[in-house]
Amino acid sequence: MTSTSPPIRVLFVCLGNICRSPMAEGVFRHLVREAGLEQRFRIDSAGTGAWHEGEPPDERATAVAAQRGVVLGGRARQVEPADLRAFDYILAMDADNLGRLERMKRLSAPDAEVRLFRSFDPGAGPDAEVPDPYYGGPHGFEDGFDMIERAGRGLLEHIRREHRL
Repeated sequence: MTSTSPPIRVLFVCLGNICRSPMAEGVFRHLVREAGLEQRFRIDSAGTGAWHEGEPPDERATAVAAQRGVVLGGRARQVEPADLRAFDYILAMDADNLGRLERMKRLSAPDAEVRLFRSFDPGAGPDAEVPDPYYGGPHGFEDGFDMIERAGRGLLEHIRREHRL
């Protein structure tokens, strides 16, 4: 892959885009930066719902990420049909959001590839999910971060092999 190649575009999707998908975006940005590949990627996150549109990431997600040296940024937004055409990897945090993306895909971008994010976690099965920590305590965010980090490392390894980075 040359420096003039288009960026590899990765979109992380959860329900409201304030907990899991911003954590996944932040973790993956961190991993890509550590690998010296920032210029090769476009990384974003979105939610299938619009309840939190415009809000920053959840304070609990931000705190757990900061404790691990990861900065979360951005504002919640809802996934749009154009996203399914614009991103190379569209990664859902759970089966419900995967189903919503699949329905959107049928209507707007039949060639889009959407899949569960944890399918890249070498210690998880192909149907493993990142549970929503929103209504749980701080341990849910910590456990979610660990799952996201493992899946993020697996995703980066997969992309490096597939794109010869």
